[in-house]
Amino acid sequence: GWWNPDNGPFEFVYAYAPKSRESYAARRREWRVYDLAAPSLHLSPDAENYPFSVKPDTLITVAKMVSMFQDWYQGTDYDIVKNIKWENPKTGKYEISPLANPWMPYDMLPLFKINGGWGALGERQIARWYTMYATITQSRDWLPDEVGGLVWLAFDNVASSIYVPLYCSITDVAESYKTPGRTKGFNRKSAWWAFNRVGTIAAHRWGDMRKDVWAVWKPMQNEMFQKQEAVEQKALSLMKKNPKKARQYLTNYSVDWGEKVVDRAWQLGDELWTKYDEKW
Repeated sequence: GWWNPDNGPFEFVYAYAPKSRESYAARRREWRVYDLAAPSLHLSPDAENYPFSVKPDTLITVAKMVSMFQDWYQGTDYDIVKNIKWENPKTGKYEISPLANPWMPYDMLPLFKINGGWGALGERQIARWYTMYATITQSRDWLPDEVGGLVWLAFDNVASSIYVPLYCSITDVAESYKTPGRTKGFNRKSAWWAFNRVGTIAAHRWGDMRKDVWAVWKPMQNEMFQKQEAVEQKALSLMKKNPKKARQYLTNYSVDWGEKVVDRAWQLGDELWTKYDEKW
């Protein structure tokens, strides 16, 4: 194996990924997640290693996990745009510019003399602009597999995206979810391009546009969370009578949400383009 008992107690990361300790690219992310989950531990952002797991200060909900994955170190010393400031003419105060882009292209970083745990690349935030897709899984053994297994799926940068529920028993997904994205070029029939377009536009004036984006996504995301229990109770009831109908019910639910958020993403991209025309 990779662990030598002579070197001391077993440490997962040193056994399987020792080189990950040489860079803040992974370590800073670990710290941020743990700090968001258990701030009472006061873990150092500069530690070489962290516990394999920690006990959260409070129970972690899916909504909390979404907020963690959308994090770019905002409010910390490791926010790469913390020093890109302007004097707000309305308040007279110096604050982070609305044009400050946490996901600016690498060739733009030197213009702002960005430096951080990742050197000239700044910091590797949890939310990243080059994300293709992200998932959060729920595995609940007290429920039938058809209902208990659930994947929340988001496309592109999750800070400007939304997670949609896909139950493991569904037999189909929204057509746009099956349409190739980046590999085949821009396509308005592709879900990935809908969210990539929103994320790309919003990043250019993130300080302002994120408010518009979140004003759309957060209510929809909360609606999904609020409906989850009722949806699953209905599916459980159907499972007892007709498992096939239960699977179809969950399929329709997932497909409907997929179509709804993709249609809204295309509209949102148009709205951002219009509202912020010539402002970025």
